Amino acid sequence: MICLAENLPPLQIGHQQVAGYGTGWIDESLIRAAEACNHRDFPFIDDIRNGILHYLENRCPLRVFPLEELFERMRIMLRRIGFESIAEQLKPLAPPVTVSLIGPARSAGNGYELIFFRLLSEEIQLLRASGAESIRFCDLRECVEILSCGKEKSPTCQQLIAEIIAFLDRFDKHPIARERKLHLTLEQ
Repeated sequence: MICLAENLPPLQIGHQQVAGYGTGWIDESLIRAAEACNHRDFPFIDDIRNGILHYLENRCPLRVFPLEELFERMRIMLRRIGFESIAEQLKPLAPPVTVSLIGPARSAGNGYELIFFRLLSEEIQLLRASGAESIRFCDLRECVEILSCGKEKSPTCQQLIAEIIAFLDRFDKHPIARERKLHLTLEQ
């Protein structure tokens, strides 16, 4: 059985699903689109957000709703009320996404750290392309145990933990991250 917070379906963002999300990211995406068109006092943000939430809570037939489809519906709403220019500027913006490091570690397998880092990089790029700006990673210790087939206390595991932390830190400072305000955090 699926438990839905506030009766909202989970959102599909890249390969990830996000449930229990707030609504600030909807407002922010509309504000950015309006500002891109020099509509600094766009008055319909609350109305569009409430319309989207009403649809998601009461009329959405899907168990998981793709983020891009949500933004296409927002563009349609904007066009219907006469704001074509804002609809054209509206870019997908995702709520904060949490990614378990266990998935890429299992896909890479024991001893294949380079494949793990490639998979992790691909996941970050996919999420970024899907509209994510805030990504939180979790399950670091379990990930390292899968990759090094050992306990986290060994020197090899400690080195791998440091490498993963450094990788995410470097990626967070990469020009790609600055271009889309990408912010990565790691739960330890």
